[in-house]
Amino acid sequence: MLSIFGRATFAKATAPLGRALVGTGLTPDAVTLIGTAASIAAAVTLFPTGHLFWGTMLIWLFVMFDMLDGAMARARGGGTRYGAVLDATCDRVADGAIFGSLAWWAVYHEQSRPLFVATLVVLVTSQVISYAKARAEASGLSADGGLIERPDRLVIVLVGAGLTGIGGHWGIEWLTWAVHVAMWILAVLSIVTVGQRVLAVRNSPGARDILGAADKGTEQPS
Repeated sequence: MLSIFGRATFAKATAPLGRALVGTGLTPDAVTLIGTAASIAAAVTLFPTGHLFWGTMLIWLFVMFDMLDGAMARARGGGTRYGAVLDATCDRVADGAIFGSLAWWAVYHEQSRPLFVATLVVLVTSQVISYAKARAEASGLSADGGLIERPDRLVIVLVGAGLTGIGGHWGIEWLTWAVHVAMWILAVLSIVTVGQRVLAVRNSPGARDILGAADKGTEQPS
């Protein structure tokens, strides 16, 4: 949703920053790696220890930094296939660290099984959503669309975690439930999105053509 409506606006806003970073000698791939490493470090050190607000602030900062790699690539005249694969791979690792750290917090800090279950559902479905699209495109099919994509997931989880951190710090009991609500909303919407992606692949031209023996032999394991 947000990735569709806000992509053009975000691209325009980050264009000057992208040009500035290119001028420093940094490459888009370096920005991807720096942003990912910093996001992972913030997630695994702050979320499991209950520092949800500061974890949210730092992760959001570094996620925004990581997203500048696209602006840098455009400023240089275009990206590379390697850069696209690296960016997608790093996104999956960062998402795993964020949701995995929240799952750890849910078990060892909150001792909340429902929150743990919701977080695991989001962790798994977030990877499946991205994989379904990549695998479909590798097969010449389409798996675009769906209710939830990465920007949506990050906004919802970080808003929920940040509000819970504020509620815990100031003793606002009802606000501490924000991350619980956010994760269950994400869990439901992510399951729906998996179904939407699979249906989109099923409806793609050629998706239900019978594969010949030569085609089967060239399929790669997942």
